[in-house]
Amino acid sequence: MGSKLKTYNEVKEYLRKKERTAHLLLGNGFSMAYNHKIFSYNALHQFIEKQEDPLITSLFDIVKTKNFELVMQQLDNFCELIEAFGSDKDLLDKVETASERLKESLIDAVESLHPEHVFKLQESQIDKCSEFLSFFTNNDGSVFSTNYDLLLYWVLMRKGAKNAIDGFGRDREDDGGYDDEPEYSELRWGNNKSNQNIYYLHGALPIFDEGVHIIKEEYTGTKYLLENIKRRIDHGHYPVFVASGNGEEKLEHILHNRYLTFCYDSLCEIQGSLVTFGFNFGKYDYHIIDAINIAAKQGRRSGNKLFSVYIGVYSEDDRKHIERIKDKFKCKVTLFDAATANVWA
Repeated sequence: MGSKLKTYNEVKEYLRKKERTAHLLLGNGFSMAYNHKIFSYNALHQFIEKQEDPLITSLFDIVKTKNFELVMQQLDNFCELIEAFGSDKDLLDKVETASERLKESLIDAVESLHPEHVFKLQESQIDKCSEFLSFFTNNDGSVFSTNYDLLLYWVLMRKGAKNAIDGFGRDREDDGGYDDEPEYSELRWGNNKSNQNIYYLHGALPIFDEGVHIIKEEYTGTKYLLENIKRRIDHGHYPVFVASGNGEEKLEHILHNRYLTFCYDSLCEIQGSLVTFGFNFGKYDYHIIDAINIAAKQGRRSGNKLFSVYIGVYSEDDRKHIERIKDKFKCKVTLFDAATANVWA
């Protein structure tokens, strides 16, 4: 890649010497570094498009979005309206069929694109990835991810990382007396958000908006995480994730969900330095650049702010792309060789 880039270790050592808080932003390249075949960019949409289901294709064309959550919710709302007004039974059947087909397509895509469960990941891979993440979480930094897949969640769960807090926890649901066994809720987001340092900027498959609560699906003694996610989808609940759209559409989706808004606002407030891995800052990611510039105080010279961004690149094309858009950032931008991070070993 042209002139020699910094290595990831050189970036780490520099940040240590500067005693500057370092944060991490993960993009699809994080998952592709694990397995580029099953985690190709926008693989979820590509998988469903390859099924060539004319009904699913027409649904997305009509609604003018590839936001699965939005399409599913609109179909459900339409069914309720049809029933409320006693409209044509045939129409209701068609809409319900479309809804079921979309859910099945989503479940099929999840099943096909993910390893079956966390134990499919090699112990050495989990150890290496955990070591990579701990540089940030063990030093007062935060980890932001735009990926909807389960890899980050799996690594943190498997290692039981104490300094990695995603804001989810159990609320006590009984009256707090001593006579009965305590009763606790499923994993809810909210009460632990003040200590949160793991943020899914675009949502993720285990995260569900249940209306009153944002909850996180989990592994249980009898069911793997992916099985529990499928069960919840089967019961009409949909994962929170921003699946596609341009930067404006993504930001609009983010701002209509309190969990996503909190994550985005947290990115806007980081101080110190940001390291990015597997994030290409494409034409649909300008809402992320906007957040970085807000954190950088739009380039002001002093104050508590984000001073620099270290962007990992894999290829000469990646490098040229970042060089072309460098002036969009209101802070110092330095490139490093992403391959030297060896995230999964």
